[in-house]
Amino acid sequence: MHNNFYFLRQLSSALNKRLHGYSVVSCFSQNKDELIIELNNEKESFFVKAHLLSFACLSFPHHSNRARKNSIDLFNEIILKKFVDVTQFENERSFALNFEKGYSVIFKMHGNRANILLAKDQQVIQIFRHQFTADNHLSITELNRTIDWSKEAFIENGDNLNQTYPTLGKSVWSYLIEKGFNTENQEKNWILFNEALQQLQNPTFYLIKQNSQIRLSLFEWEEVLQKFNDPIEAINAYFFLYTSTEGLEKEKTSLQKQLTSTIDSCQNYIHKTKKKLNEITIETQYKTWADVLMANIHQVERGNKEVQLDDFAGNKITIKLKPELNTQQNAQIFYRKAKNQEIEIKKLSDSIAQKQNEMEAALQQLKQLDTVETSADFKMLFKEPKTKASKKEEPLPFHQVEYMGYKIWIGRNAVNNDLLTLKYAHKDDLWLHAKDVSGSHVVVKNQSGKTIPKEVIERAAELAAYNSKRKTESLCPVAYTQKKFVRKRKGDLPGAVIVEKEKVIMVTPKLTN
Repeated sequence: MHNNFYFLRQLSSALNKRLHGYSVVSCFSQNKDELIIELNNEKESFFVKAHLLSFACLSFPHHSNRARKNSIDLFNEIILKKFVDVTQFENERSFALNFEKGYSVIFKMHGNRANILLAKDQQVIQIFRHQFTADNHLSITELNRTIDWSKEAFIENGDNLNQTYPTLGKSVWSYLIEKGFNTENQEKNWILFNEALQQLQNPTFYLIKQNSQIRLSLFEWEEVLQKFNDPIEAINAYFFLYTSTEGLEKEKTSLQKQLTSTIDSCQNYIHKTKKKLNEITIETQYKTWADVLMANIHQVERGNKEVQLDDFAGNKITIKLKPELNTQQNAQIFYRKAKNQEIEIKKLSDSIAQKQNEMEAALQQLKQLDTVETSADFKMLFKEPKTKASKKEEPLPFHQVEYMGYKIWIGRNAVNNDLLTLKYAHKDDLWLHAKDVSGSHVVVKNQSGKTIPKEVIERAAELAAYNSKRKTESLCPVAYTQKKFVRKRKGDLPGAVIVEKEKVIMVTPKLTN
């Protein structure tokens, strides 16, 4: 009810008494949709602070430090003008501070359309929130409303009371319903209605918690947190408690969503990765095939596409071969595949363990979040300590994927292609590019003492093809060579290079393996 007519009527009356003898000494804004007016009586200052962004509310702080930068003077016409009196517009969520020479500052507290207007002789000459252009033409004399409070009007408009008595607002109707309004007969409703109106005439001010939210109320109901007789003290306490509590709730809600998302993401990842791990673990025949081939090295003839042999348990197994290779070379391929399989199994197992730890940490934080009651608790548990500002790291000019333990880098655009090839790639790395069309440079990071497997080259070529203008073709030629055979001439366009000693591989463009 902090913007309700009945509260503003009490507030404007208190301001009328408080501001006699004061003059305006400054009027400025240093935050979006926030206006501060400082008044002084040659002994002390009194501040009026209007917050009009997402939470329209007035407050009257004891101090207000003006920023040296990013502040602007407003409503210069009222500077050094003496306060005269306050006008409370009847049945309206607006009031005016009146100053000498016919100037008025009108506080129009209409929720998310709240605004502050400067008027001269009842004519609007400036508005604070310029997006509400209609306020430029507001007729101040028409702000007062007339409402028929008679019993006859109450009975006649029994089905439309909200619009008949717009000044009451949602809070008053919620209070009446809580007291049994609408469950009683018309006579009882009339009595409850008048009792509420009587309380609104000379109210006490309560800070209450309603549906887990802080409210300023003129009725003693719900969970009462604080009680006031002075409306200025009441709204100051309300503003401080609301903003601190709401800020904490927003931070808690945001962190809760983040943690829940992390937990869901970890669960999905663990499920998919375990499934993949199970599939890989079942297929452990590569080492067996290699061992059987080596045990029968002299019995397998070169040129066969497959061979049937007894495994070490005496069972017949069929092993597919590359006919152009001898028995030992075929066995080496299977040993390499078995080793890569072991690497992948370890990597997947490590990833699962990492995600499980991440999920457990998020679950623990969710439990801790339930215990947070104050901003201090939240900061102690969840705010990272401030460290000295470090230089922001530049984003890498490439995407990275891994395949069979090898890192594959893919340039983001023409300029970044140059950075990838000329700055980040090592001379012994493998460099690939879709042939005769524009596309990403792709680099496979070399591992010392190892030869990059053909499967890795094929995968990198598929990515080079996909990240080129041939991505929709069924087959794409991809050139590859060591990075040391790639050079750039002075004056070449971004991404343009000269390639020597290249080989060509035909692949199908693929983003995923």
